[in-house]
Amino acid sequence: MPPIISIVGKSESGKTTLLEGLIANLKQRDYKVAVIKHSAEDVEFDTVNKDSWRFSQAGSEVSAVTSVHKLAVFKNIAYDLSPQELSQFIGKDYDLILTEGFKQSNHPKIEVHRKEQGKKLLSQPEQLLAVVTDEPLKVAVPQFSRNEVPKIVDLIVSTMLDRRREDDVDLFINDTYIPLNKPVKNLLFRTLVAIVSGLKGIKEVKSLRISLRRKV
Repeated sequence: MPPIISIVGKSESGKTTLLEGLIANLKQRDYKVAVIKHSAEDVEFDTVNKDSWRFSQAGSEVSAVTSVHKLAVFKNIAYDLSPQELSQFIGKDYDLILTEGFKQSNHPKIEVHRKEQGKKLLSQPEQLLAVVTDEPLKVAVPQFSRNEVPKIVDLIVSTMLDRRREDDVDLFINDTYIPLNKPVKNLLFRTLVAIVSGLKGIKEVKSLRISLRRKV
């Protein structure tokens, strides 16, 4: 799974503007970025009376719309999915997943702070990768102004992206992400690669996806 960083902050603090800057700067450095925005409200993302909306209203659990260069998927979900669970729909062909929101998640966070919104931050210091602020704060994490996007990206690269060079494996059971410690990850990785490497026509395993469903 690509590393995940959550951009959090109070309403109108500038999260979207910061994300735009981070995405553009990371792209300039040839990193591939995916973004997930969290809405606290029960929003209808599809367009009412469009074909895909009508399919959903008729009972389809998933409706997809595709064109030459774009894909949109509308899927009914039973609960508010975590960033790890959502990463299944994004895939692994990205260097980094940035989220707007998900302040309750356990992923590293960059909090955007504005002076007029009070001194109290939403996140605990141990959750923070950095704070983007217009005033000095008494918190022992790196602090940046809104104009220091390249420096923020330098921090992201050094702390989150340089580690991506090692082999990795992720496990989801019943669509739920299962954290694994490094010895278990290494064992699972080596076992899977050993099994499929002997298959006819397989010269190199760069990525692997297995889907298992038990008979009920």
